[in-house]
Amino acid sequence: MSCYAIDGVIPVVSLQAYVHPTAVLIGDVVIEAGVYIGPFATLRADFGGIRIQKNANVQDSCTIHGFPDSVTLVEEYGHIGHGAILHGCIIRKNVLVGMNSVILDEAEIGENTIIGANSTVKAKARIPENSLALGSPAKVIRSLEAKEISWKTKGTEQYIQLSERCLSSMYEIEPLSEDSVDRLTYKEFKAIHVLKENI
Repeated sequence: MSCYAIDGVIPVVSLQAYVHPTAVLIGDVVIEAGVYIGPFATLRADFGGIRIQKNANVQDSCTIHGFPDSVTLVEEYGHIGHGAILHGCIIRKNVLVGMNSVILDEAEIGENTIIGANSTVKAKARIPENSLALGSPAKVIRSLEAKEISWKTKGTEQYIQLSERCLSSMYEIEPLSEDSVDRLTYKEFKAIHVLKENI
């Protein structure tokens, strides 16, 4: 990761979190255990704070920032999809923010809510818990069913496992020049992993 102090304020990253080497952290960023921060994510806490709580994930190319004196918060099991922008907002526990969505200043997304892809949540908006909201500006469409919340939770668990996999097995390497029967595929990796679990 590219990590920068500003005005003497240094980011904090748990040893049990994974932050991709291309991600950028600046200033008052705190990343807790089990968190996954994807490639090209930028967490820039030069005006206020950024807090990413346990087992949350911030995926590829996300941007997190805020106005002066704000704290942008992603609570436990938050799931921030590819390319999303969070600016001075609060994302409560077990929320999914869809790909390329924008959550603006002082907005608060209630627990177990899903914000659909390409949505914009206006500044100071309150989206209630257990809701599906989408559009620009985002509007609550309906309440979520238990099976939808369970589906979201399982998706976040996969990112918790991905953080563990990255910490234990990911490293930079030169690519092979051609494919071969000896190269392990992801499908083969999964089959081996399932076999080991059942022994």
